[in-house]
Amino acid sequence: MLSPSRIKYVFIFLAVSVLSGCTPAPSSLEKVLNRGELVVLTRIDPSTYIIDEAGTHGFEYELTSLFAEKLGVNIRFIIAKEFQQLVQLSTEDEADFVAAGLSITPDRKKRLHFTPPYYEVTQQLVYHYRTRRPKSVAKLSGSFIEVIANTSHAENLRSLQKTHKNLSWIESTDSTVLELVSLVNDHILDYTVVDSNQFQLIRGQFPNLNVAFDISKPEKIAWAFPLGEDHSLYNEAVKFLAELKSTGVLEQLQDKHFGYSKQLDYVGICTFWHHADTRLPKLIKSFHLAAKKYNLDWKLLAAVAYQESHWNKHAVSPTGVRGIMMLTKATAKQMNVTNRLDPEQSIEGGAHYLSTRIKKIPKRIEEPDRTWMALAAYNIGFGHLEDARILTQQQGGDPDKWIDVKQRLPLLAEKEWYQKTKYGYARGKEPVTYIDNVRQYIKMLKKLEPNSLSDEQNKIDTDATLNIELQAL
Repeated sequence: MLSPSRIKYVFIFLAVSVLSGCTPAPSSLEKVLNRGELVVLTRIDPSTYIIDEAGTHGFEYELTSLFAEKLGVNIRFIIAKEFQQLVQLSTEDEADFVAAGLSITPDRKKRLHFTPPYYEVTQQLVYHYRTRRPKSVAKLSGSFIEVIANTSHAENLRSLQKTHKNLSWIESTDSTVLELVSLVNDHILDYTVVDSNQFQLIRGQFPNLNVAFDISKPEKIAWAFPLGEDHSLYNEAVKFLAELKSTGVLEQLQDKHFGYSKQLDYVGICTFWHHADTRLPKLIKSFHLAAKKYNLDWKLLAAVAYQESHWNKHAVSPTGVRGIMMLTKATAKQMNVTNRLDPEQSIEGGAHYLSTRIKKIPKRIEEPDRTWMALAAYNIGFGHLEDARILTQQQGGDPDKWIDVKQRLPLLAEKEWYQKTKYGYARGKEPVTYIDNVRQYIKMLKKLEPNSLSDEQNKIDTDATLNIELQAL
């Protein structure tokens, strides 16, 4: 059955055909509607399209899927075998357009028709911390650098070479960003170049790597359509992106995929992985059981615990909170925790308390915003969260969207604003950093393999659901 959106577009096409008295060749939009499928050319990359144990996801995957939904058609992806395929799209190809994190460059504008950009990135030189950090392009002479052929990275290096004659590099036609970054991590390459959003997403996997410097000015990212006289599908894409921008959906997608990966530094990432090896195996059973009892994701619960105590069962703060989940006396009593330093009790109490925060968030608020706001309440208190949501609404933002509320929480520390609130002063920046870190810890927990934890993990439970979760680590 045709969707309402698709019926609308087909009706317009038929009406135009009847009025004109002839049947013209179908336009690019009509071809998509007639076949009931949008075909998108993309690439495997952390910032665009990924297939892993969690399924298919990625910024471009979600963005283009929303466009197909808007048109009322299905979506199919073609994965480019080489980067060159992306920049050589023509009207003769099977794909309708390219959605692969392509930056708009003067050379590409001669070959492709770009939509208005939807975000910006900067090219960054990545190095291993044990390698001397270069301070400028001039210091790269004699270095072993490799980038992907036909990318804007290679294009930019050629531009830099005009003023730095000794700059040299290798261009690979069959490598991915992850593969080149891995080679730098293993000291096989001295450096490579990545986009800033790519490095944000993969840095947790490579704590020994860092950014030496930006080697380009910010570049605009957009969808790319083949050149030609038919702009019907292109025009729909432009309207769609403008609508997403005006409604805030585009910003929410950007925050979901890129907005939380900037907080952790080298030391923080290394410390996390060390504790994942030494502390997590002793606690993972408790995380699974408590999460299952209160209908939570165990990775969320473990991430919150790590943010609170670094999984240190003896943790005590100057304010009197203590244990794995750093519970106050009042909260512990409310959750029937008699010994806050007992890991099982602490995790059970923390899971119980977090579940009550989630239930208290209005049901109309959708995930993941619902969970992030619950965590803010867990960290700063429900009253202060409500103050921030009221400020958000007063300033024209959406109080049901975390991306809007997180911008107002820091205002609770400013006298101009907190004196107008019901609950007064609060360190509003803390829950923002808190949740950014938790989101990063969740992402890193997803990377763990079953054999990276002790055998204790395999003795937890024979429950089928639990076993599936462990295999997905």
